[in-house]
Amino acid sequence: ADSEYGIPRRCPCKTYEADGFHYRQPWVIDVEEELERLTKRVEEAEQVMMGVSNLTKQIETLEEQVKILNEQVYDLTVQVDTLEKVCFD
Repeated sequence: ADSEYGIPRRCPCKTYEADGFHYRQPWVIDVEEELERLTKRVEEAEQVMMGVSNLTKQIETLEEQVKILNEQVYDLTVQVDTLEKVCFD
């Protein structure tokens, strides 16, 4: 019989059931595997993007520190120049 207690043994897509589950067609398995592969690639890309974001923040911080150091070096250069004039003139 094609049904048991009014529940069809076959679904409309003509795949047979075994223990309540459909047999999966090979192309369905391929699609699922490809979806898993693409999902993993997206997750990896997200991690890379987060890493780039963190590096960008670190670069901005370093640029600010370099600017401050440049100002300090300039100030020290002016002080040394002033001291040289006082000592050697």
